[in-house]
Amino acid sequence: MLNYRQLHYFWVVAKTGSIVRACDQLNLTPQTISGQISLLEQTYGIELFRRVGRQLELTEAGRQALPYAEQMFQLGGELEAMLRARPDEQQIQFRVGVADVVPKSIVYRLIAPTMELSEPIRLTCREDKLERLLADLAIQRLDLVISDSPMPSHLDIKGYSQKLGECGISFFATEELARRHGADFPRGLHGAPLLIPGQETVVRSRLLRWFAEQQLQPRIIGEFDDSALMQAFGQSGSGIFIAPSVIADEVMHQYGVQLIGQTDAVAESFYAISVERKVKHPGIVAITEGARRELFTPLNL
Repeated sequence: MLNYRQLHYFWVVAKTGSIVRACDQLNLTPQTISGQISLLEQTYGIELFRRVGRQLELTEAGRQALPYAEQMFQLGGELEAMLRARPDEQQIQFRVGVADVVPKSIVYRLIAPTMELSEPIRLTCREDKLERLLADLAIQRLDLVISDSPMPSHLDIKGYSQKLGECGISFFATEELARRHGADFPRGLHGAPLLIPGQETVVRSRLLRWFAEQQLQPRIIGEFDDSALMQAFGQSGSGIFIAPSVIADEVMHQYGVQLIGQTDAVAESFYAISVERKVKHPGIVAITEGARRELFTPLNL
Protein backbone atom coordinates (compact mmCIF):
# COMPACT_ATOMS: atom_id res chain seq x y z
CA MET A 1 0.00 0.00 0.00
CA LEU A 2 1.26 3.47 -0.89
CA ASN A 3 2.95 5.27 2.01
CA TYR A 4 1.51 8.78 1.84
CA ARG A 5 4.09 10.25 4.22
CA GLN A 6 6.91 9.12 1.96
CA LEU A 7 5.02 10.40 -1.08
CA HIS A 8 4.55 13.75 0.68
CA TYR A 9 8.29 14.07 1.27
CA PHE A 10 8.93 13.29 -2.40
CA TRP A 11 6.38 15.92 -3.44
CA VAL A 12 7.87 18.64 -1.23
CA VAL A 13 11.42 17.94 -2.43
CA ALA A 14 10.25 18.01 -6.06
CA LYS A 15 8.37 21.29 -5.52
CA THR A 16 11.13 23.06 -3.56
CA GLY A 17 13.97 21.73 -5.71
CA SER A 18 16.24 20.46 -2.91
CA ILE A 19 16.29 18.44 0.28
CA VAL A 20 17.67 21.44 2.19
CA ARG A 21 14.69 23.63 1.29
CA ALA A 22 12.33 20.74 1.99
CA CYS A 23 13.89 20.42 5.46
CA ASP A 24 13.09 24.07 6.17
CA GLN A 25 9.49 23.62 5.07
CA LEU A 26 8.90 20.31 6.86
CA ASN A 27 11.08 21.02 9.89
CA LEU A 28 12.85 17.67 9.50
CA THR A 29 16.46 16.56 9.11
CA PRO A 30 17.95 15.75 5.69
CA GLN A 31 18.56 12.17 6.83
CA THR A 32 14.87 11.68 7.62
CA ILE A 33 13.65 13.03 4.28
CA SER A 34 16.23 11.28 2.10
CA GLY A 35 15.75 8.03 4.04
CA GLN A 36 11.97 8.06 3.56
CA ILE A 37 12.27 8.83 -0.16
CA SER A 38 14.79 5.97 -0.50
CA LEU A 39 12.30 3.61 1.13
CA LEU A 40 9.64 4.74 -1.34
CA GLU A 41 12.02 4.08 -4.24
CA GLN A 42 12.96 0.64 -2.86
CA THR A 43 9.30 -0.33 -2.43
CA TYR A 44 8.60 0.13 -6.15
CA GLY A 45 12.08 -0.56 -7.54
CA ILE A 46 12.47 2.85 -9.17
CA GLU A 47 14.52 6.03 -8.88
CA LEU A 48 12.59 9.27 -8.43
CA PHE A 49 15.59 11.63 -8.37
CA ARG A 50 19.07 11.65 -9.83
CA ARG A 51 21.88 13.86 -8.59
CA VAL A 52 23.44 16.21 -11.14
CA GLY A 53 26.31 18.01 -9.45
CA ARG A 54 24.81 19.46 -6.31
CA GLN A 55 21.32 19.51 -7.72
CA LEU A 56 18.55 16.93 -7.69
CA GLU A 57 16.67 16.27 -10.90
CA LEU A 58 13.55 14.21 -11.39
CA THR A 59 13.95 10.98 -13.31
CA GLU A 60 11.33 10.00 -15.88
CA ALA A 61 9.54 8.00 -13.17
CA GLY A 62 9.65 11.05 -10.91
CA ARG A 63 8.22 13.30 -13.62
CA GLN A 64 5.35 10.87 -14.16
CA ALA A 65 4.65 10.55 -10.43
CA LEU A 66 4.70 14.27 -9.66
CA PRO A 67 1.32 15.27 -11.26
CA TYR A 68 -0.43 12.49 -9.34
CA ALA A 69 1.13 13.61 -6.07
CA GLU A 70 0.21 17.20 -6.92
CA GLN A 71 -3.45 16.32 -7.38
CA MET A 72 -3.57 14.17 -4.27
CA PHE A 73 -2.16 16.80 -1.94
CA GLN A 74 -4.15 19.60 -3.54
CA LEU A 75 -7.32 17.62 -2.84
CA GLY A 76 -6.03 16.91 0.65
CA GLY A 77 -5.61 20.63 1.25
CA GLU A 78 -9.14 21.30 0.04
CA LEU A 79 -10.47 18.54 2.28
CA GLU A 80 -8.67 19.96 5.31
CA ALA A 81 -10.01 23.45 4.58
CA MET A 82 -13.52 22.06 4.26
CA LEU A 83 -13.28 20.12 7.54
CA ARG A 84 -11.91 23.13 9.41
CA ALA A 85 -14.55 25.53 8.13
CA ARG A 86 -17.49 26.34 10.34
CA PRO A 87 -20.85 25.06 9.04
CA ASP A 88 -21.94 28.56 8.03
CA GLU A 89 -18.69 29.07 6.06
CA GLN A 90 -18.67 25.81 4.11
CA GLN A 91 -19.01 26.11 0.35
CA ILE A 92 -20.60 23.59 -1.97
CA GLN A 93 -17.96 22.31 -4.36
CA PHE A 94 -19.10 22.35 -7.98
CA ARG A 95 -16.64 20.84 -10.43
CA VAL A 96 -17.63 21.31 -14.06
CA GLY A 97 -15.93 19.80 -17.08
CA VAL A 98 -16.45 21.57 -20.39
CA ALA A 99 -15.88 19.85 -23.72
CA ASP A 100 -13.41 22.02 -25.58
CA VAL A 101 -15.68 22.33 -28.63
CA VAL A 102 -18.47 24.14 -26.76
CA PRO A 103 -18.41 27.94 -27.37
CA LYS A 104 -17.19 29.80 -24.28
CA SER A 105 -20.02 32.32 -24.44
CA ILE A 106 -22.54 29.47 -24.22
CA VAL A 107 -20.61 27.93 -21.31
CA TYR A 108 -20.62 31.20 -19.38
CA ARG A 109 -24.33 31.76 -19.91
CA LEU A 110 -25.11 28.19 -18.85
CA ILE A 111 -23.05 28.36 -15.67
CA ALA A 112 -23.87 31.97 -14.68
CA PRO A 113 -27.05 31.05 -12.72
CA THR A 114 -24.93 29.11 -10.21
CA MET A 115 -23.43 32.41 -9.07
CA GLU A 116 -26.84 33.58 -7.89
CA LEU A 117 -27.64 30.64 -5.61
CA SER A 118 -28.36 31.31 -1.95
CA GLU A 119 -25.93 28.53 -0.97
CA PRO A 120 -22.24 29.51 -1.30
CA ILE A 121 -20.75 27.73 -4.33
CA ARG A 122 -17.08 27.19 -5.10
CA LEU A 123 -16.87 26.66 -8.84
CA THR A 124 -14.08 24.80 -10.60
CA CYS A 125 -14.13 24.64 -14.42
CA ARG A 126 -11.88 22.41 -16.50
CA GLU A 127 -11.77 22.19 -20.28
CA ASP A 128 -10.68 19.02 -22.07
CA LYS A 129 -11.66 16.42 -24.63
CA LEU A 130 -15.05 14.85 -23.89
CA GLU A 131 -13.85 11.29 -23.27
CA ARG A 132 -11.24 12.40 -20.71
CA LEU A 133 -13.84 14.50 -18.92
CA LEU A 134 -16.27 11.59 -18.81
CA ALA A 135 -13.56 9.36 -17.32
CA ASP A 136 -13.13 11.89 -14.50
CA LEU A 137 -16.91 12.11 -14.11
CA ALA A 138 -17.05 8.34 -13.65
CA ILE A 139 -14.65 8.47 -10.69
CA GLN A 140 -16.43 11.54 -9.28
CA ARG A 141 -13.63 14.00 -9.89
CA LEU A 142 -16.25 16.06 -11.72
CA ASP A 143 -19.89 16.74 -10.87
CA LEU A 144 -21.01 17.67 -14.38
CA VAL A 145 -19.82 17.68 -17.98
CA ILE A 146 -21.17 20.18 -20.53
CA SER A 147 -20.97 18.94 -24.11
CA ASP A 148 -22.40 19.39 -27.59
CA SER A 149 -23.39 15.70 -27.66
CA PRO A 150 -24.96 13.23 -25.22
CA MET A 151 -23.05 10.45 -23.48
CA PRO A 152 -21.45 8.30 -26.24
CA SER A 153 -23.02 4.84 -26.34
CA HIS A 154 -19.69 3.05 -26.84
CA LEU A 155 -18.27 4.18 -23.48
CA ASP A 156 -18.69 1.82 -20.54
CA ILE A 157 -19.35 4.71 -18.16
CA LYS A 158 -22.44 5.25 -16.05
CA GLY A 159 -23.85 8.65 -16.85
CA TYR A 160 -27.06 10.40 -17.77
CA SER A 161 -27.50 13.11 -20.38
CA GLN A 162 -29.95 15.97 -20.08
CA LYS A 163 -30.54 18.08 -23.15
CA LEU A 164 -30.23 21.70 -22.12
CA GLY A 165 -31.51 23.03 -25.42
CA GLU A 166 -30.70 23.62 -29.06
CA CYS A 167 -30.68 26.47 -31.52
CA GLY A 168 -29.93 27.18 -35.16
CA ILE A 169 -26.72 28.73 -36.45
CA SER A 170 -25.93 32.20 -37.75
CA PHE A 171 -23.33 33.32 -40.29
CA PHE A 172 -21.14 36.37 -39.61
CA ALA A 173 -18.70 38.39 -41.67
CA THR A 174 -16.77 41.63 -41.68
CA GLU A 175 -18.38 44.55 -43.50
CA GLU A 176 -16.31 43.91 -46.63
CA LEU A 177 -17.13 40.20 -46.81
CA ALA A 178 -20.78 40.89 -46.01
CA ARG A 179 -20.94 43.34 -48.93
CA ARG A 180 -19.51 40.74 -51.34
CA HIS A 181 -21.30 37.60 -50.14
CA GLY A 182 -24.18 38.53 -47.88
CA ALA A 183 -26.77 39.95 -50.26
CA ASP A 184 -28.37 36.67 -51.37
CA PHE A 185 -28.27 34.29 -48.40
CA PRO A 186 -27.61 31.41 -48.59
CA ARG A 187 -26.69 31.51 -52.32
CA GLY A 188 -24.04 34.10 -51.56
CA LEU A 189 -22.09 31.50 -49.61
CA HIS A 190 -21.28 29.62 -52.84
CA GLY A 191 -17.54 30.15 -53.43
CA ALA A 192 -17.22 32.40 -50.37
CA PRO A 193 -14.27 31.99 -47.96
CA LEU A 194 -15.54 30.06 -44.95
CA LEU A 195 -14.22 29.14 -41.50
CA ILE A 196 -15.84 26.02 -40.06
CA PRO A 197 -15.77 24.05 -36.79
CA GLY A 198 -13.27 21.17 -36.61
CA GLN A 199 -13.92 17.45 -36.87
CA GLU A 200 -14.41 17.06 -33.12
CA THR A 201 -17.64 19.07 -33.25
CA VAL A 202 -21.10 17.66 -33.91
CA VAL A 203 -22.29 20.70 -35.87
CA ARG A 204 -19.60 20.32 -38.56
CA SER A 205 -21.20 17.28 -40.24
CA ARG A 206 -24.64 18.89 -40.05
CA LEU A 207 -23.28 22.04 -41.67
CA LEU A 208 -21.58 20.18 -44.52
CA ARG A 209 -24.73 18.13 -45.14
CA TRP A 210 -26.79 21.34 -45.32
CA PHE A 211 -24.37 22.79 -47.87
CA ALA A 212 -24.78 19.66 -50.02
CA GLU A 213 -28.58 19.86 -49.78
CA GLN A 214 -28.49 23.53 -50.81
CA GLN A 215 -26.00 22.73 -53.60
CA LEU A 216 -23.52 25.19 -52.14
CA GLN A 217 -19.75 24.88 -52.31
CA PRO A 218 -18.11 27.51 -50.11
CA ARG A 219 -14.31 27.76 -50.14
CA ILE A 220 -13.26 26.33 -46.78
CA ILE A 221 -10.06 28.04 -45.71
CA GLY A 222 -9.86 27.05 -42.03
CA GLU A 223 -11.10 24.49 -39.51
CA PHE A 224 -11.11 25.19 -35.77
CA ASP A 225 -11.96 23.12 -32.69
CA ASP A 226 -11.81 26.33 -30.64
CA SER A 227 -14.74 28.57 -31.54
CA ALA A 228 -13.08 31.65 -30.01
CA LEU A 229 -10.08 31.20 -32.31
CA MET A 230 -12.39 30.78 -35.31
CA GLN A 231 -14.18 33.99 -34.38
CA ALA A 232 -10.87 35.84 -34.02
CA PHE A 233 -9.92 34.83 -37.57
CA GLY A 234 -13.39 35.85 -38.72
CA GLN A 235 -12.99 39.24 -37.06
CA SER A 236 -9.77 39.77 -39.02
CA GLY A 237 -11.63 39.23 -42.31
CA SER A 238 -10.15 35.81 -43.09
CA GLY A 239 -13.57 34.34 -43.80
CA ILE A 240 -17.23 34.01 -42.93
CA PHE A 241 -17.83 32.05 -39.71
CA ILE A 242 -20.71 30.55 -37.75
CA ALA A 243 -21.93 30.68 -34.15
CA PRO A 244 -25.08 29.54 -32.33
CA SER A 245 -27.95 31.91 -33.11
CA VAL A 246 -28.71 32.29 -29.40
CA ILE A 247 -25.53 34.38 -28.99
CA ALA A 248 -25.77 36.27 -32.30
CA ASP A 249 -26.11 39.71 -30.70
CA GLU A 250 -23.14 39.05 -28.43
CA VAL A 251 -20.95 37.90 -31.34
CA MET A 252 -21.76 41.01 -33.41
CA HIS A 253 -21.05 43.32 -30.48
CA GLN A 254 -17.84 41.59 -29.37
CA TYR A 255 -16.25 41.08 -32.78
CA GLY A 256 -17.66 44.02 -34.73
CA VAL A 257 -19.05 41.80 -37.49
CA GLN A 258 -22.34 41.68 -39.37
CA LEU A 259 -25.01 39.00 -39.43
CA ILE A 260 -25.50 37.83 -43.02
CA GLY A 261 -27.96 34.97 -42.46
CA GLN A 262 -29.42 32.34 -40.15
CA THR A 263 -30.76 28.82 -40.53
CA ASP A 264 -32.57 26.47 -38.17
CA ALA A 265 -31.89 23.56 -40.52
CA VAL A 266 -28.48 23.20 -38.85
CA ALA A 267 -28.95 22.91 -35.10
CA GLU A 268 -26.41 23.01 -32.30
CA SER A 269 -27.40 21.07 -29.20
CA PHE A 270 -25.99 21.25 -25.68
CA TYR A 271 -26.10 18.62 -22.94
CA ALA A 272 -25.45 18.30 -19.22
CA ILE A 273 -23.99 14.89 -18.37
CA SER A 274 -23.93 13.70 -14.76
CA VAL A 275 -23.82 10.43 -12.82
CA GLU A 276 -27.20 11.14 -11.24
CA ARG A 277 -30.41 10.18 -13.01
CA LYS A 278 -32.34 12.40 -10.61
CA VAL A 279 -30.27 15.55 -10.24
CA LYS A 280 -29.76 16.81 -6.68
CA HIS A 281 -26.68 19.04 -6.86
CA PRO A 282 -27.90 22.67 -6.65
CA GLY A 283 -25.38 23.77 -9.27
CA ILE A 284 -26.66 21.27 -11.83
CA VAL A 285 -30.26 22.18 -11.05
CA ALA A 286 -29.45 25.89 -11.56
CA ILE A 287 -27.83 25.18 -14.93
CA THR A 288 -30.63 23.00 -16.28
CA GLU A 289 -33.40 25.30 -15.10
CA GLY A 290 -31.61 28.43 -16.26
CA ALA A 291 -30.95 26.98 -19.72
CA ARG A 292 -34.60 26.14 -20.27
CA ARG A 293 -36.00 29.28 -18.66
CA GLU A 294 -33.65 31.96 -19.99
CA LEU A 295 -31.21 30.77 -22.64
CA PHE A 296 -32.97 28.27 -24.92
CA THR A 297 -36.44 29.82 -24.81
CA PRO A 298 -38.63 30.13 -27.93
CA LEU A 299 -37.87 33.86 -27.91
CA ASN A 300 -34.14 33.15 -28.22
CA LEU A 301 -34.34 30.44 -30.84
